[in-house]
Amino acid sequence: MNGAGVSPRNEDDQQLPQGVYRVPLHHAIRSFRGYLATLIKFRHCNLGGTMQTAASFGLQQIGQISVTVHEVEKAVAFYRDSLGMRFLFQVPKMAFFDCGGVRLMLSLPETSEFDHPGSVLYYKVPNIREAFGSLSARGVQFIDEPHLVAPMPDHDLWMTFFHDPSKNTLALMSEVPREPSSV
Repeated sequence: MNGAGVSPRNEDDQQLPQGVYRVPLHHAIRSFRGYLATLIKFRHCNLGGTMQTAASFGLQQIGQISVTVHEVEKAVAFYRDSLGMRFLFQVPKMAFFDCGGVRLMLSLPETSEFDHPGSVLYYKVPNIREAFGSLSARGVQFIDEPHLVAPMPDHDLWMTFFHDPSKNTLALMSEVPREPSSV
């Protein structure tokens, strides 16, 4: 019932559920715009539906990485067959892989501005020597041998580098736990 004691009805003269009232569309839009303006002014909303204040907002997860390639079919074969990555799907000029929950997009450059090697992607492996041997057996040509990059307090950081068919530099990395000292 509304304030006049009359049940609200829709355009077809059917009774609306309790608590639902007809509002002219321009009023609803104006009200929604005000609500959005308040949200934008005071808070940022991520797609997960949780709210963060502007001061606490920070990027937390990579959803997709793009790698520029010059021959999509050749790149698909390399990433799928040589590197053993899980192929997701392919569309004209692009192919997609899953890399531990992060989508990897291989694509032709849209313009000359995007026609350059990308950032170095470091693939984390539990045993760098085994990964090096497996990938070498599949035809991956490494630039160097696995080598110690940094001794850390609780592990040693090892790396080795290689190229994909489009000359993008890629790497394997392994954080090898240190043996407890017997002192």
